[in-house]
Amino acid sequence: MSDKINLKGITWNHSRGFVPMVATAQRFSELNPSVEITWEKRSLQQFADFSIQELAQRFDLLVIDHPWAGFAAKTQSILPLDTYLTKAYLDDQRVNTVGHSFESYSYDGHQWALPIDAATPVASSRPDLLKKHGFELPASFSDLLKLADKGLVAFAGIPIDVLMNFYTFCCSLGEDPCQQEDLIVSRYTGVKALQMYRELASKIHPDNFKRNPIQVYEAMTLSDDIAYCPFAYGYSNYSRNGYARKPLHFHDMISLDGETNLRSTLGGTGLAVSSGSKNIEMAVKYAAYVASPACQQTVFFDNGGQPGYLSAWTAADVNAKSSNFFANTLPALQRAFLRPRYHGHMFFQDHAGDIVRDYLMNGGSELLVLEQMNKLYVESRSLILS
Repeated sequence: MSDKINLKGITWNHSRGFVPMVATAQRFSELNPSVEITWEKRSLQQFADFSIQELAQRFDLLVIDHPWAGFAAKTQSILPLDTYLTKAYLDDQRVNTVGHSFESYSYDGHQWALPIDAATPVASSRPDLLKKHGFELPASFSDLLKLADKGLVAFAGIPIDVLMNFYTFCCSLGEDPCQQEDLIVSRYTGVKALQMYRELASKIHPDNFKRNPIQVYEAMTLSDDIAYCPFAYGYSNYSRNGYARKPLHFHDMISLDGETNLRSTLGGTGLAVSSGSKNIEMAVKYAAYVASPACQQTVFFDNGGQPGYLSAWTAADVNAKSSNFFANTLPALQRAFLRPRYHGHMFFQDHAGDIVRDYLMNGGSELLVLEQMNKLYVESRSLILS
């Protein structure tokens, strides 16, 4: 027993985040009897906010959000996996990634995590409720507003999701945010994005401003009040038989111009290894196992995971078990916007959503909102490690 290798991991508290890690750890231990892996979980908000530098001091394995990549490169709190994994393995991961998922964990010439989970805001619906109220799936922004007028629309309205959806409006209007060092977006695009977003927000129930995507999906499936969500980070769990009271169907998003669908902001998770781990070789081996195509399409998906490997998204059996969640939403993943990952962007991300959310809830000057965001953005770009 003294030769037993014990690894500790930290992930996030949802069936999609926790259960597949426990299942893959169990199977890995069966294949490698000298290894025991224990997973702990934290809330979705803590997942987005809590410093990976602190977590890396306590855990060998970390499921992380990709905006932490710049911070990781600065602090060296997690390992550059390209120094431990073969070029052939990483090339395969790069070629078979979903959208920018692999790239999202690449920073400063190194690969800081493997993309085990892919997600972006997509549309979801209760087909039974749309039919009951005499609506088809909305195809345009005007269609969406008509549905919202009936009180049948929801979206995730907590600050981080509000910010990501502001990015979505900007991208869909033809301008990716954060491409300049002193301006988050042009005045024209920013004002129009805020006005469109506010028009929609004024038609949804205030409760939605307290909800993250999980809470939106729970509200959609536990009650019969919400028929459609135009954008929230997709969760294939809610499209699987038996998971929720009423299954959801997931779709690509509406278009603003009648031709081009909305372009949302990439999410997902990556599996990283702490630079302080006492068992680096085995921790890296486990990470490579979880991200492998065979595991992604079977053990990982079968236990509630949402794979990051492309073949799982196109597999017939995976789609058959999820009401075609993956095939239906893959186009949105493939075109999703990759948000900034420089060290200070986490500071901007933590605070800018409050500014946009306050505007959506209470109205105000779009120019003042942009001015406040620009000030915060410039400050975030000047941050250095203390």
